Amino acid sequence: MTPEKVDFAAVFQPIMNAPADRPFVLAQLGQSLDGRIATASGESRWINGPSALDHLHRLRASVDAVVVGIGTVLADDPRLTVRRVAGAEPVRVIIDPRGRLPSSARCLTTGNQPCLIVTNRERDPPEGAELMLVKGEGERLAPSDIVGALFARGLKRILVEGGASTVSDFIGSGAVDRLHLLVAPMILGSGIPGLTLSPIGNLDQALRPETRVHILDGGDVLFDCDLRHERRG
Repeated sequence: MTPEKVDFAAVFQPIMNAPADRPFVLAQLGQSLDGRIATASGESRWINGPSALDHLHRLRASVDAVVVGIGTVLADDPRLTVRRVAGAEPVRVIIDPRGRLPSSARCLTTGNQPCLIVTNRERDPPEGAELMLVKGEGERLAPSDIVGALFARGLKRILVEGGASTVSDFIGSGAVDRLHLLVAPMILGSGIPGLTLSPIGNLDQALRPETRVHILDGGDVLFDCDLRHERRG
């Protein structure tokens, strides 16, 4: 792999040319050089620089839906809108099986797209949101069921934005086509880890995606990883 200045046409081509007859799932994660997404106290603003944030907003503007877990909403209170670049806003999707989304969350009070709450239990959603019911036992909601339910609504291009456990769950279940891993030139030495998949016994079981490396302004590095050969369903 030879690092190169980011070629946006090449990076976004797989998204724009996504097949129409099945979902296309892109995951993204920002982290330090040593694989941390936050300090031990939870501080994460900002590990990645402005160019990485611009890239995230371009991704949002390129998809039909952006998905986050409830932990990300409670920790960061993201708006999940498109602000740093021009483009349409995606539908906001919150995985929240226990009904913890506060009515004051910014994803409910900002933006011009609806907010879907993914759960397996009937309940009254907060104002500004709609429930999307999927199968599941307890708090376990299968990524494939979430993706299938979104696709059934016509939401074909899906960005899984965070947090690390949600991205890891989608990758581990074989639900991701591509991963954009944004690595900042920073070493934390401790803190909250990024990707955490099931333990493997030998290197033959490791994921080895075809990867292109792009250098963003400011020093962040984008690893564009093709996971289609790991895709299931």
